[in-house]
Amino acid sequence: MTPTIDDPRWQAVLTRDAGAEGRFVYSVATTGVYCRPACAARTPNPRNVGFHAGPAAAEAAGFRPCKRCRPDEAPLAERQAALIAAACRRIEAAEESLSLGELADGAGLSPHHFHRLFRAVTGLTPKGYADAERARKVREALGQGAQVTEALYDAGFGSSGRFYAAADGALGMAPAAYRKGGAAMEIRYGIGHSSLGRVLAAASDRGICSIMFGDDDAALVADLERRFPNARTIAADGDFAETLAQVVAAVEEPSRGLALPLDIRGTAFQRRVWLALQAIPAGETRSYGDLAAAVGEPRAARGVAAACAANRIAVAVPCHRVVHRDGSLSGYRWGVERKRTLLDREARG
Repeated sequence: MTPTIDDPRWQAVLTRDAGAEGRFVYSVATTGVYCRPACAARTPNPRNVGFHAGPAAAEAAGFRPCKRCRPDEAPLAERQAALIAAACRRIEAAEESLSLGELADGAGLSPHHFHRLFRAVTGLTPKGYADAERARKVREALGQGAQVTEALYDAGFGSSGRFYAAADGALGMAPAAYRKGGAAMEIRYGIGHSSLGRVLAAASDRGICSIMFGDDDAALVADLERRFPNARTIAADGDFAETLAQVVAAVEEPSRGLALPLDIRGTAFQRRVWLALQAIPAGETRSYGDLAAAVGEPRAARGVAAACAANRIAVAVPCHRVVHRDGSLSGYRWGVERKRTLLDREARG
């Protein structure tokens, strides 16, 4: 048995262990090259293999870098991330929309490969990223008091018609209303008591736009007003009682669902996550990774977690049904104990 076979680093080479990246490189005497532990080249004869602390040590010993795994450069994931980050900066700086071909050429990749890599790294397609960036510019400009038409063209929309067609998805409301902080909106709310504490339910003319738990009525109202800073928030009268009663009933028995229209406002990605949450059957749970896969973005578990945290419609958009992969409870905007209680109630049917 050769010393190489006895070396624990050899096992990392045999399994092409990416986790060994940065710990060592190995050289092959018969080819004169050195490689990363996870190099996809044919496994060498262990008699010809040597181990080195890093590229400098291997080159000092007379070996040259492998052209396949390029061990003298940054890891592949870092190079790919840097490539896509540069493409994102191009999209953000462009005055007009860049085509997929233009972006791919700039990255030195085929359009198909670039599209697949961009989505894997960012969780969005290049077009989706560009749309989100233009929408961000519009929100920023409108928030600073710019005129709607000026904001749209400055953000790179070729026509106001194109933007208005997607305004609800980009802003959650009409551009003029967004510019005024929701001033054209009227939001009615009511607060009731449940076994989980106080419950605030609020509705726009489209449907329920907020369900929140708390222990203090004033704090709940303040949170609602922060969401819609210039909308008219009105404590509802008796005709809202039935709506509030249905919300409280859904809290007490979450498996029954809520048969009321919802006014769901958020980014395109957030709304995809929230819709996926609504598709989880009562009594079942999903991990963040499961949910990321369900929305077609398997690498976007962190983005999914952020979307869950941004949800303001408790129970009806059941972010309480998301847990860690090992089944343990993750954080919940309204407290882990409330989350545990909701899950226990659903499990009992």
